[in-house]
Amino acid sequence: MLVSTKGRYALRMMLQLAESSDGPVRIRDVADAQGISAKYLEQIMIVLKGAGFVESIRGPKGGYCLSEPADKITVGSIIRAMEGELSINCVRTNGSSCPHSKGCKTLKLWTMVDDAVCGIIDKITLKDMAEWEGSSKVLLSDSL
Repeated sequence: MLVSTKGRYALRMMLQLAESSDGPVRIRDVADAQGISAKYLEQIMIVLKGAGFVESIRGPKGGYCLSEPADKITVGSIIRAMEGELSINCVRTNGSSCPHSKGCKTLKLWTMVDDAVCGIIDKITLKDMAEWEGSSKVLLSDSL
């Protein structure tokens, strides 16, 4: 399982939108705050808008905002919109691409790991993350 920079940046952008209380947010402001190229964020925003997570507001005070409340948008749904289905390769293919899949004892381990990761990212919402203090020290049990 690999989350690309697009997936990570999309999550950071969505979190900034969730935390904004000043109305629509311009891509340039997100780019400056996050230290990410505005051109790259524009590409990401196209995907997020197509997935229905954001809407654009035109005009001098325009920008982007979430299209639904932050407590309705999960980390998993954002990452999947950017990356496609997330799972460990042999779990995704149910071992069919592996010559050792018949009677493979490690497939159960990878399935358990995949279930655990998906269980976490599908429970945590943007609202949960926005409420975290010093997110690098957050215990998972605090938000699950």
